[in-house]
Amino acid sequence: TDRAVHIGDGATGGLVQRPHAQSPIQGAVAAAEATSAAVNGACARRRRIRPLGTIDPMTELVPTIDLTHWRDGDRADVAARMDRACSDIGFFQVVGHGIPDHVLADMRSTTDDFFALPGAVKQRCAPPAPEVNRGYAARGVEGLAYSVGVVRPPDLFEAFNIGPEVVDESNTSIAIERHRLFAANIWPHEVRRLRPALVAYMDAARSVADTLMAVYAMALGLPEGYFAAFTTHSTDTLRVNHYQTQPGDPDLEAGQLGMGEHTDYGMCTVLFADQVPGLQIVGPDGRWHHVAPSDGALLINLGDLMAQWTNDRWRSTLHRVLPPERDATHVRRRRSVAFFHDGNHDALIECLPTCVPAGASPKYAPIRAGDHLMAKLMGPRLLTASNATDTTGGRLDALSGDSG
Repeated sequence: TDRAVHIGDGATGGLVQRPHAQSPIQGAVAAAEATSAAVNGACARRRRIRPLGTIDPMTELVPTIDLTHWRDGDRADVAARMDRACSDIGFFQVVGHGIPDHVLADMRSTTDDFFALPGAVKQRCAPPAPEVNRGYAARGVEGLAYSVGVVRPPDLFEAFNIGPEVVDESNTSIAIERHRLFAANIWPHEVRRLRPALVAYMDAARSVADTLMAVYAMALGLPEGYFAAFTTHSTDTLRVNHYQTQPGDPDLEAGQLGMGEHTDYGMCTVLFADQVPGLQIVGPDGRWHHVAPSDGALLINLGDLMAQWTNDRWRSTLHRVLPPERDATHVRRRRSVAFFHDGNHDALIECLPTCVPAGASPKYAPIRAGDHLMAKLMGPRLLTASNATDTTGGRLDALSGDSG
């Protein structure tokens, strides 16, 4: 197949019945749909979200791009496919990414070990201040929907964040942010394998992001390597998200999610995700759709800076995560590992010359990448609406009903 597994509309709860047996992923989605229906009926942004109907559970939605063709084949064809994917939905998956299996296996096993630690032990890795994007974030301390101005109960994930392990402190652009955007990583003593495993995976994910940025330049009609100057000291972050439900958990609050709806903040996100239902994206039809990666694939979505750069020719994808299926007798888990490629904090992001039609004006004012990143980060951590530039372009309003 040349498409990711797309599993129906996440809005109402009814999967289309088929005479053949369901796949394991489709079967699990049936339970996730009930959660989605409850969420969509709850208050968000002080509004109700309308029921949105159902669609074929295997509709092709998320395209697949094989990066081996970029390295070994027709680059113009890959760039054209990339432009279509980014213009149509801003979300796709890549195969042929080149991350070795052993790097992925070490990342999975060590993060499992970390999240299995007692809460008090994990809490010793918490950052010293909300603006330090490092270390452990406990369940219920963040609300990602606040980054797009939506009011919801705190999210039900826990996370562990790292940045570049080695930085050049002789670079003044790095030194002035050593306390914040380039803060030192916070490692647990109890899982010593975590450090080499995540550093290796982050390095590999950065290589994938560098390849994507090279493809983006060609797709947008820019000079070769155009974006490299914007990522010489990129404020990259690797965030491992862990979602868990277990017997005895309290009932969800109205409108509570595994991770609230949001757009990512930077240039692009490279996402490893378990093939467990939960991730939903807003498609071109304005509906929520369940998405899971194909075997061995990484999911990619565009961030706000790319939307601003391209004047919304390419869109930053709205997405959210439902909690794992609840079970009266078993623990249910889901994991994702997001590499956020956010660019140099002092880079000025302004509309690209290839993305403004003749006689038109840019939609967005120029902005420093680091200013946008911090404004987006702080809203969810302080549980207050972010004052960052909004790239949702009315899509949230299209998902909402009348105020009530």
